[in-house]
Amino acid sequence: MNVALIVTVILVMGVIFVNGWTDAPNAIATAVSTRVLKPNTAIWIAVVMNFLGALVMTFFNAQVAETISNIVSFDSQGIQSAQIALAASLFAIVVWAVAAWYFGIPTSESHALIAGLTGAAMALGGLGAVNMGEWKKVLIGLVVSTVLGFGGGFVITKILVAIFQHVPRRKANKFFHYGQASAAAANAFLHGAQDGQKFMGVFMLALFYNNLAEKSGNGFVIPLWVMALSSITMGIGTSVGGMRIIKSVGMDMVKLETYQGFSADLSAAICLFLASVLGIPVSTTHTKTTAIMGVGASKRLSSVDWKIVKEMIFAWVMTFPGCGLIAYGMAKLFISIF
Repeated sequence: MNVALIVTVILVMGVIFVNGWTDAPNAIATAVSTRVLKPNTAIWIAVVMNFLGALVMTFFNAQVAETISNIVSFDSQGIQSAQIALAASLFAIVVWAVAAWYFGIPTSESHALIAGLTGAAMALGGLGAVNMGEWKKVLIGLVVSTVLGFGGGFVITKILVAIFQHVPRRKANKFFHYGQASAAAANAFLHGAQDGQKFMGVFMLALFYNNLAEKSGNGFVIPLWVMALSSITMGIGTSVGGMRIIKSVGMDMVKLETYQGFSADLSAAICLFLASVLGIPVSTTHTKTTAIMGVGASKRLSSVDWKIVKEMIFAWVMTFPGCGLIAYGMAKLFISIF
């Protein structure tokens, strides 16, 4: 156990913890805003479902982890430089995520992770360190999460309005109440499946560059203890809470009724499930918020607070260059020092 490994593992755990703390609340935000779930109840549902999603989905299908572990290469300047650059990328992600949480902006941990890894790898090997074949999946994920999230929220809401227009309101609300609670739990499960796997992929890179893991084919065989440790850490992070993010996503952007909250959660869950099965790394934050936008737009465009939307889009756009540049600079600095 060398110092580089200890530092890297601590940073990986820190990033997973921060993800559970800042990103996981998106999965339950709409259920809290529509009063389907009380905040504390919703957070504990997220804790359990994030844990199960990260553990169970990785056991059966680890393609997202494979994509992340192959997206860049830190090999160009030797093992020691690789260890330092990987640690620098994780440090940059933590800084970026905590700053976003402080300002209540639901930036994407997934985008920050990809940007951080890319920036640090480029500090070692330039553009040659980037695997464009895997990076294409990230770009595909951006399009898929936007189109399916927004489009799904819009279409599902329209369909539900047509189906339930003659159903007594009390009976319909009861269905949507239980439906949204279930969809929120599914979102938390799939958040664990998506984001848990991404950070497991980084965890395996840390072990690999310390000669404690071997690649099998195109990826790693993820040990059960890595799955369990990552899942538990994410669950603990989620239990810290995230009312700032819940307020921004579920309350400020669009005022939702129960059927609209159900539509947003169902749309996001479908998109996240398809992406997880196909091994496409998508942002759970991006998917959920675009679904909420689609739901709001299905009623009328003015029902969406576009000022909040612009702030979120600005944060998403800035994440790639911002976090990437921080990681690039940190990698250069850390290598020169150590």
